[in-house]
Amino acid sequence: MEIASRSPWQDAWQRLCKNRMALACGALFLLISMFSFVGPLAAKALLGVDGKTQDVLLGAAPPSWRHWLGTDALGRDLLVRAMDGGRIAISVGLLAAGIALLIGVTWGAVAAYVGGKVDEVMMRIVDAMYSLPSTLFVIVVMAMFETRSIYWLFGLIGAVSWLTMARIVRGQVLSLRHREFVEAARALGVPPLRIIVGHVIPNTLGPVIVYTTLTIPGVMLQEAFLSFLGLGVQAPRASWGTLVAEGAQQMLVYPWILLGPGLLMTVTILCLNFLGDGLRDALDPQAR
Repeated sequence: MEIASRSPWQDAWQRLCKNRMALACGALFLLISMFSFVGPLAAKALLGVDGKTQDVLLGAAPPSWRHWLGTDALGRDLLVRAMDGGRIAISVGLLAAGIALLIGVTWGAVAAYVGGKVDEVMMRIVDAMYSLPSTLFVIVVMAMFETRSIYWLFGLIGAVSWLTMARIVRGQVLSLRHREFVEAARALGVPPLRIIVGHVIPNTLGPVIVYTTLTIPGVMLQEAFLSFLGLGVQAPRASWGTLVAEGAQQMLVYPWILLGPGLLMTVTILCLNFLGDGLRDALDPQAR
């Protein structure tokens, strides 16, 4: 009787399916993402409610059937504003993590595969950048260019989040570059770039996927902190950081302004952390 062989990815998927907490957190993160991206459109189409229309006469009202999370001091619906904030926070997390993934994987793979002085110089640059506080670097650059652009924020956070990724990929490539399949590709005359892209990087995907998943909540927290300081997303846009900042100023009088966005941000970050832990266990079972 033949036993069908399974690929490492199929084994990893089966291990992940056994981790109910990771699956539940992944599903909850998808629901929060749909809630954030589709929710404002549905609220506008079905209820005629958006996050920008002000009702000064209503002011800060507690949760009700009309406004499930209440309203802020200007009478704006907090549920829709929390959805808008979630859309920006998740977008920042995904885009900045994508930038960090692209730069970090490329930098680490090239440094390790080429080796020698090239590796030495490239990794010393990484060490030098590690000595700079990333949040302070973003603040200084935005102040130098006198910009509050959300696109600058996306790019700068991504540009300082790739350093650990580069080190992880470098370590993986150092252990792979003398493996049999790489030596066989060299013997066949395959160009170095093609070896890196086609043979080396695909074999580092496990740790890369895990670290990318764990990078997203870190990026979201950094964006929330910058927005809390007034250096991130600017009005009339809202992010969870700006909403938490507004709520913190009025938490004793209007606690619902802080509770809704703060709870959404906390649940999202916890979901991503649990999902990242589950992926780590599934893709690297020896770590157990």
